[in-house]
Amino acid sequence: MRPFPTLLTLALAAAFGGFTATAIDAHLDNRAEAASAALLPATSALPASVAGQPVASLAPMLERAMPAVVSVNTKQVVRVRNPFFDDPFFRRLFPQVPQERINESLGSGVIIDAAKGYVLTNHHVIEDADDVQVTLADGRTVKAEFLGSDRDTDIALIRIPADKLTALPLGDSDQLRVGDFVVAIGNPFGFSQTVTSGIVSAVGRSGIRGLGYQNFIQTDASINPGNSGGALVNLSGQLVGINTASFNPQGSMAGNIGLGLAIPSNLARDVVEQLITTGVVVRGTLGIETQNLSAQIARGLGLDEVRGALVTRVLAGSGAAAAGLKAGDVITAINGQRVDSAQALHNYEGLQPVGRTVELEVRRDGKPLQLEATLKEQPRAIAGDTLDPRLAGATFVDLPESARQSGLSGVQVSEVARGSRAAQSGLAGGDIVLAATSGEFVDLASWRASFSPRPPQLVLRILRGNTQGQLPMR
Repeated sequence: MRPFPTLLTLALAAAFGGFTATAIDAHLDNRAEAASAALLPATSALPASVAGQPVASLAPMLERAMPAVVSVNTKQVVRVRNPFFDDPFFRRLFPQVPQERINESLGSGVIIDAAKGYVLTNHHVIEDADDVQVTLADGRTVKAEFLGSDRDTDIALIRIPADKLTALPLGDSDQLRVGDFVVAIGNPFGFSQTVTSGIVSAVGRSGIRGLGYQNFIQTDASINPGNSGGALVNLSGQLVGINTASFNPQGSMAGNIGLGLAIPSNLARDVVEQLITTGVVVRGTLGIETQNLSAQIARGLGLDEVRGALVTRVLAGSGAAAAGLKAGDVITAINGQRVDSAQALHNYEGLQPVGRTVELEVRRDGKPLQLEATLKEQPRAIAGDTLDPRLAGATFVDLPESARQSGLSGVQVSEVARGSRAAQSGLAGGDIVLAATSGEFVDLASWRASFSPRPPQLVLRILRGNTQGQLPMR
């Protein structure tokens, strides 16, 4: 048995979206104790002018932008598990003891369409919420309607029935450059309508363990718990990012150290368009399995650099197969973007829509080659009985991208029907299938392909909680 891989300590959504407003004093105390002069970020100076106009203050821009940023309060009813309540006698003696509790959390959101009442926020802010209330800048509180979300990019869309709203125009996040001034607006530690400023520290930030698909804007504008889902705006008052996380090795409540992350507005725009149209996000895939290069493999393939994604398998009927990609090829760039590793390629794929055509720069037998491939739809769920009768009753989905970024590969069991063949063998919802006697696989598509042909014996290696084990399927 091996423990679940340890995640890098991040000030993530659970900390942001799960921030409890009633504990402000305690959190401020924790922040103060953890802060030190060496960790405090440098203060960025404002430019003398923008577009030829002197900048005396950010106030005029913020007066227009701040009414579009809202507070998002969620409530979740959680059943309290107490073994004493299994005894009817105990329940009669203490009928007043609550068997449920309500978890409340506070985050931020941004109005992006005033006429339709669309509010953009983080998936982790509203995840599993039974009730979502939005408080506007003018003090009005309204109940929000859930429209859809995508956990792998941490984007959610809700709608509020209110008039006289102010929306933020979406800017072009692809135009951001390192050094551009930006402003973060949100509700850190429960303080509503708080503004912090800084610069863009990096763009296209990825490779952070424990997060989903990654193409983050990094900023030194102060982002703290409660800022999740809030706005990152440029000096023209355009929305260029959705604040989602900050990094602090000492934990989220230790406070901001100038390493904040925001989801680019262009990525958010693509996700929102799909959520409005279909309610779900569908991603494109090349249909390949890849691995990182070692120095020895690179030398054997005649490569000068140890970088790229080595293709180990091309799935039949995939976009990669139609493009002529072969096992042994090394992908070094996609649509002009450098590919240093298998993880980088996977991350790029996951941010592309179905039907997009991409240009691949490939090295085959040490020689450069250019191929054009069209991304096809990733399967979202697979019924077990379509793979093997021994899996009847189970439904399989891809791993959450946050788990994959933490080093796991495989598929997840989303549900198992009671009394089904899979349930009788001991398979349960939430299990992660890491390996199987059906063959090698890394995701849902290759999991399906591994059952051709079906194995005579089917044994799964699963991860349940923090424990791994072997599970024979009968």
